[in-house]
Amino acid sequence: MSSLHHANKTDHQSRSLSNYSQEIKTTLEVETTHQTPGDHGGEMSEDQGVSLSWEDLWVVVSKRNECSKSILKGLTGYALPGQMLAIMGPSGCGKSTLLDTLAGRLGTNTRQTGDVLINGRKQTLAYGRSAYVTQEDTLLATLTVREAVYYSAQLQLPESMSKFEKKERAEMTIREMGLQDAMDTRVGGWGAKGLSGGQKRRLSICIEILTRPMLLFLDEPTSGLDSAASYYVINRIARLGHKDGLRRTVIASIHQPSSDVFQLFDTLCLLSSGKTVYFGPASAANEFFASNGFPCPTLQNPSDHFLKIINKDFERDLEEGVSNAVSTEEVILTLTNSFKSSENYQRVQAEVAKISKLDRGGLQKSKSYASFILNECGGLEKDKSHAGLITQCIVLTQRSFVNMYRDPGYYWLRLAVYIAIALALATVFYDNGFHSFTLQGKASLLMFVSSFLTFMAIGGFPSFLEDMKVFQRERLNGHYGATAYAIGNTFSSVPYLLLISIIPGALAYFLPGLQKGWEHFLYFVMVLFACMMLVESLMLIVATIVPNFLMGIITGAGIQGIMILSGGFFRLPNDLPKPIWKYPMFYIAFHKYAYQGLFKNEFLGQTFPTQLEGTSTIITGEEILRKQWQVEMGYSKWVDLAILIGMIVLYRVLFLVIIKTKEKVKPIIAAFRSVHTKQFTQVMANPTATPSHGEKL
Repeated sequence: MSSLHHANKTDHQSRSLSNYSQEIKTTLEVETTHQTPGDHGGEMSEDQGVSLSWEDLWVVVSKRNECSKSILKGLTGYALPGQMLAIMGPSGCGKSTLLDTLAGRLGTNTRQTGDVLINGRKQTLAYGRSAYVTQEDTLLATLTVREAVYYSAQLQLPESMSKFEKKERAEMTIREMGLQDAMDTRVGGWGAKGLSGGQKRRLSICIEILTRPMLLFLDEPTSGLDSAASYYVINRIARLGHKDGLRRTVIASIHQPSSDVFQLFDTLCLLSSGKTVYFGPASAANEFFASNGFPCPTLQNPSDHFLKIINKDFERDLEEGVSNAVSTEEVILTLTNSFKSSENYQRVQAEVAKISKLDRGGLQKSKSYASFILNECGGLEKDKSHAGLITQCIVLTQRSFVNMYRDPGYYWLRLAVYIAIALALATVFYDNGFHSFTLQGKASLLMFVSSFLTFMAIGGFPSFLEDMKVFQRERLNGHYGATAYAIGNTFSSVPYLLLISIIPGALAYFLPGLQKGWEHFLYFVMVLFACMMLVESLMLIVATIVPNFLMGIITGAGIQGIMILSGGFFRLPNDLPKPIWKYPMFYIAFHKYAYQGLFKNEFLGQTFPTQLEGTSTIITGEEILRKQWQVEMGYSKWVDLAILIGMIVLYRVLFLVIIKTKEKVKPIIAAFRSVHTKQFTQVMANPTATPSHGEKL
C-alpha cells in the first residue's frame, strides 16, 4: 500500500470525535433501526462494520439452445471493514459475475449455490447500508453535477433531514470525490460536451455514497479511464474506507490497474476461468507468483504480469514458437493447486469460518462505533430509511421537468415537427366548407390528427429510453419506487404535451374551418392531448418489456399500426371481422374512442346540404354519424373522452404492474434455479464423475 494511503488512514484515525460528531449524527439519519450494543451479543467496538464472506460459491448460466455453463466454480473468500478488496482477472473470468452475486444482482438466467454471509448471516442487502456503482455511467445528461447529486440526496435521505442538511450533504460528497470545480458543469452526452469520463465515474460514486453505506460495490470503476484518472478515482474510493471514522467495506472488480492503483488495494482476489488463482493480501501476490516460478520482472506492473500469466485467450508458446513451453492451462492449474495447498488458503478458510460465527445482527441493524457513541450520549434518533412517497414524487417531477426542458429531443423537436405537419394539414384541408363532398375531407383530417399526428410521439423514444435507464439503475439501488417514477414522469410531461396539443392543434383546427366555438376547440385539444399521453404510456410499457432502442420503436409502431387499422375508419365497425378485429381489438384500440369523439364534436348540431336523386336536401350531422361512419350514438362525446382518460390511467397502472411483477418473479425464478443447481455442484465436487468438468449439463 502506498504511503499516501497510509497517511490517509492515520489522518482519519487521529481525528477527535468532536471534530466530526455533527457529521456522524447526520450520517446516522439513514440508519433504520435503533439498537444498543447488547443487541449485537457483545460490546460495540470501533472495528465493527460489515464483514462479507462467501464459501463454495457456484454460478451457472443457462442459455437458449445451448448447454449450461459454470461461470464461478467453488469460490471462497471474504471482505473486511476498512479494507478494499480488488477482484481481478482477464476478460470473461467472472469478475462482474462474482460482484453481482455478492450484491444479490444475478439475472434470472443464472443459478447460484453456496453461502454468501453478511456479518455471519444470510440476508438481503438493506437500503442505505450498501451501494452498487455500475460499470456504465447512467446519468441524466442535462443536469449539472450539483443538480444530479442534490436531486438524488432529496430522494435518498430521510424526511428527518432538512433541505439545508441534504444540500450540505450533497456538496460535501461532491468535495469528497474532488468534483467541486465541476459543480455547475452539465453531465453531457450525445452531441453535448460535458464531464470527462473520470468525472462521470466519480459523479456516479457520489450519488451512491450519499447514504454513507457501510458496504460499497464497484463494477470496473476505472473502465475507459487513463492511468491518472484511474488513480484519482481509486484513491478517492480508498479514502472512503475510513471516512468520518466509519470502517467501510469496499469491493471492486477491476480489469488492469496501474502499479500506483494496485498499491491502494488491501486484498486481492485473482480469478481465471471462474476459479481462484490467488486470494490474500495484495502486497503478498508477488511472492506467491515468484514461489511458483513466475516472478514479476523488475520495473514491470505486477497486475500486468499476473494477467499475462493467467490469460489463456492467447497461448504464448504458439506466438513465440517455443515447442516446450508450458501452456497457460497448465500454468493456471499449477497456480490454483498451489494456492489451495498454501497456508494462505488455510487463513482464508479460517477467516471465513470466523465471519460465519459472528453475531452482529442483520446488516440493517449493524452500527458503527460513531453511532454507539451518539447513542450513549442520547443523540440517536429513530429515522426513516429514505424520503417519503410524496417527497419523491415532487422531486422526480421537478427533475424530470428540467430534463425535458433542456433535452431538445424530448419535446422541442417534436413540437417543431408537429407545427410543420399542422401547417401541411391546414393547407391541404384549407376552408373545407360545409358541402357534402367535404365530409370525407373533414373525417380524414380528424383521423389523421388522432392517429398519425399522435403516432409521431414515438419520436421521443430515444430520450425517453435514456430516462428509463436512469430509472432502472436508481430503482435497482433502492433510491425510489416505480410508483413515484410513474407519477413524476406523468406530471412533468403534462405541460409539454399541452403545449404540443394547443399550438399545432390550433393550426390544424381553425385554418381548415372546423366547427366554430371555443368549446369545440377545447374538446379537440383535450382528445389530442389524451392520445399523446396514451402513446407515451404505451411506449413506457414497451420500454419496460423491450428495453432496446430499435426493437422498442418497431414494437411500439407495430402496436399502434394494428390499433389504427382496427379503429373503425379504414374499415367501418360493422364491416370488421368479428373474431379478433371487432372483438376485442376494436374496443381495445384507443383510436376508436378518439375517432368517434372527434366525429361527434365536429358533426353533431350541424346540417349539410346534399344532392339526392337530383334534388337538393339537408342532412343532419347525426344522420351522417349513424349511417356513414357507424358511430355509436348511445353516449356523448364526453364519455369517449372519459374512456381515453381512463385508458391513460390503465396504461400507467399496467406499467407499475409489469415492473412489480418482474421484481416478484425474478427472485422466485432465481430460487427455483438455485435448487436445481445443487445437484449440479455436487457432481462438480467430484471431477472424475463427469468428463465435461462442469461446463455442460
